[in-house]
Amino acid sequence: MRRGLIHGIAWSLATGAAVTLSWWGVHTVMSGTVYDPPRALPLAGDDGGADGGTEPISSSTHRPESSPTGKPSKSPEPTKPPGTTKPSESGTSPPKAPPPTRSGTGAVKGYNTPGGRVVFDIGDDSATLVSATPAAGWSVQTWKQDKWIRVEFTAGAAKVSVFCTWHDTAPRVDINKY
Repeated sequence: MRRGLIHGIAWSLATGAAVTLSWWGVHTVMSGTVYDPPRALPLAGDDGGADGGTEPISSSTHRPESSPTGKPSKSPEPTKPPGTTKPSESGTSPPKAPPPTRSGTGAVKGYNTPGGRVVFDIGDDSATLVSATPAAGWSVQTWKQDKWIRVEFTAGAAKVSVFCTWHDTAPRVDINKY
């Protein structure tokens, strides 16, 4: 009985050490693969986007409450955690977040392919990948360099590559199906 208990404890310790060592190794390798989360970019309106920075469009999930007269009523003020004060009570207004920055002066353009959808922010002399969304049953892989971006969708033997290049030229997008 005692011998079985000793073997059980030794096995538990060895298993715990192996799991800890494996977790540490995987954590060390994977911590270097973290990438910046995608950032939202403002899209130009249907009017051609001439003004660029107009009033934001309201959310489709937020509607003002209506009063019995049919006119919108004032929304109730959101609850605040205890100990916070209104800006008018403290005498200063809270700092506003800076507007989102864009890498170029270009436009956000989307490209639909059989493998999925790719969206680039294309400027005069560079481009940025905004998103790459695979279609159902497809997977996506991306490569980024100083003068080009490649997005490849794969499903079995089928491949679709979307290249955005801007070496010595304005950015251009090529789509290749294999």
